[in-house]
Amino acid sequence: MLNKSMFVVTRLLFVFVLSFVGIASASAQATRTWVSGVGDDVNPCSRTAPCKTFAGAISKTSAGGEIDCLDPGGFGTLTIIKAITLDCSATLGSVLASGTNGIVVNAGVNDVIILRGLSISGAGTGLNGIRFLAGAQLTVEHCIIDGFTNFGIDINMTSASDVYVTNSYITKVSKGIVATTTVSGGALIVVMNNTEIVNVGINAFELTGGAVIGTVTDSRFTSATGGVVASGSGSQINVDTSTLVNNNNAFAVAAGSTIRVSNSDIYNNGTNFNITAGGAVLSAGNNRTTPDSGSTSPSGSIPLK
Repeated sequence: MLNKSMFVVTRLLFVFVLSFVGIASASAQATRTWVSGVGDDVNPCSRTAPCKTFAGAISKTSAGGEIDCLDPGGFGTLTIIKAITLDCSATLGSVLASGTNGIVVNAGVNDVIILRGLSISGAGTGLNGIRFLAGAQLTVEHCIIDGFTNFGIDINMTSASDVYVTNSYITKVSKGIVATTTVSGGALIVVMNNTEIVNVGINAFELTGGAVIGTVTDSRFTSATGGVVASGSGSQINVDTSTLVNNNNAFAVAAGSTIRVSNSDIYNNGTNFNITAGGAVLSAGNNRTTPDSGSTSPSGSIPLK
């Protein structure tokens, strides 16, 4: 009887210890953590004892929290599986991703991820600057992405989500921003504002897939095979107050897709409007163009009201 009592007491103590450890681990995560070029990932990632890498800090940051850059540094590649903000807008926060992906987002269906003030470099051998595979929303602000063999931003979703790219610069990649989805309900929404994509191997801004809607404002596309491209049936892209210069095709649209263009400058391109039969490029009639080699024209108009 004594042995049985001792067994019960020991088991209860064991459960208590496990519970305490779990609570302690959860409480160790902070809402805001810090990284520094001279930090150490054994630190708690506080402002006075920052971590060295994003990967070291994210495990110590609670879901929905924020990782801030305390001073300039290279903070490593990262896979994100929860809601988080990375903010290096007050200093230089670099991600060097030679031979690999820069930042991969594979989060929960309700998670919001914000990347702000980052310089993401593939050094000529990196795969993709940012890959967005799962999550409710991705926001990319004031970021520079360069030197990747595949895409600057690869958006490949299986559920409805929103992507916002603003005040950013993408160069020296195969494709700038590419978005596709297999979503059956809702849509993938991609919004690009005041962003420049230049000197890319193939297409600067490309949407493919039936449930993809893009909106582009105050942006610039230069020196690409295709500037703005709807390559999949059912894609829709709305472009306003933007500049497309020195591209093989300023706009290219596949059968079943639509591009609408208003108040934009379309200069010195090989072909201004490359329209596959069954596709449509609609102009508001207030764009400014120079003649192209094929003397192409929009396939229709958008009423001005």
